[in-house]
Amino acid sequence: MQVFDTKQFQEELLDWYEDQKRDLPWRRERDPYRIWVSEIMLQQTKVDTVIPYFHRFMEAFPTLEALATAEEQEVLKQWEGLGYYSRARNLHQAVQEVQEYYGGNVPDTEEEIKKLRGVGPYTAGAVLSIAYGVPAPAVDGNVMRVLSRIFSIYDDVSKVSTRKRFEAIIRSIIAEEAPSDFNQGLMELGAVICTPTSPGCLICPVQAQCAAKEEGAQELLPVKPKKKPPKTQHLTAGVLVDREGNVLVEKRPDTGLLAKLWQFPNVPQEEEDSLFPPEAVIKDPSWMQVRHVFSHLVWEVRVVYAEIDAVDAVGERQRMVSMTELEDLPFSVSHQKILQSLKKQRQGENQN
Repeated sequence: MQVFDTKQFQEELLDWYEDQKRDLPWRRERDPYRIWVSEIMLQQTKVDTVIPYFHRFMEAFPTLEALATAEEQEVLKQWEGLGYYSRARNLHQAVQEVQEYYGGNVPDTEEEIKKLRGVGPYTAGAVLSIAYGVPAPAVDGNVMRVLSRIFSIYDDVSKVSTRKRFEAIIRSIIAEEAPSDFNQGLMELGAVICTPTSPGCLICPVQAQCAAKEEGAQELLPVKPKKKPPKTQHLTAGVLVDREGNVLVEKRPDTGLLAKLWQFPNVPQEEEDSLFPPEAVIKDPSWMQVRHVFSHLVWEVRVVYAEIDAVDAVGERQRMVSMTELEDLPFSVSHQKILQSLKKQRQGENQN
């Protein structure tokens, strides 16, 4: 195989990206705030899923100051359904840091931007290179896959040492006059051609310099550890409604999975007796079934519909709310499904 030619690689990648890049909303400008938001949303989430959320979020919070001064529950509501909610909480706190310590201007150096909450090496590199033209590496999963194949690297990509190795490679080959297009070109290449399975090697603009293709090893890279199968939790959730039609909901803890989101009260199925007040009247013990898959966990939720008397004393994080109030609370996807079923039932009752 020929020796890796940095100049040729840059030219072929940049020419291809200029000609083939997808028209995405965050690529139409260089506002560091909007690019930052898009990069946070794109973490572990597909582009097609992100686009409508990005538009909605930008409409609600068009400027960094607007997001910094918003209430956290409002931010979570706009993020509702996008998942990985710690991203939204960290972003909200980080823009508040920018507002307080940097006069509302997103830092333009690696040292400063990495101090912000939730901003790791990838996000820092993406914002700096795309918004400010700084030749900083932005190594995400797509980029690691491309580089592992180009240079035939068999290191475990889940290790920090491997990411740092890739960052060092980027620093040595990045097109310093066009770092934004170079980094986005690598990401785009991984997203649309150098895919996890069945990579499109025949149409790859840099195939001539790919060591894995020459070795026939492109399907073997990158090297990843085997995932453990997710655990399954069987839960019982209660839709507990009083005579006025108000519903009991609760706020999740401030830390951990789905922190600070709202949900219908639920417990492990073996503890379901504790879910219902003594006066509760079970109207439908199998009102609906909800299954939700996280990366490490599966929820199997049996939902019980029950009528209760007005609740005077509920838990510290619980409250009775009207259907109108429910609309303003941020719920996780699994409990949004329960809410949608409740809304349909109410609409049917109103029509009868």
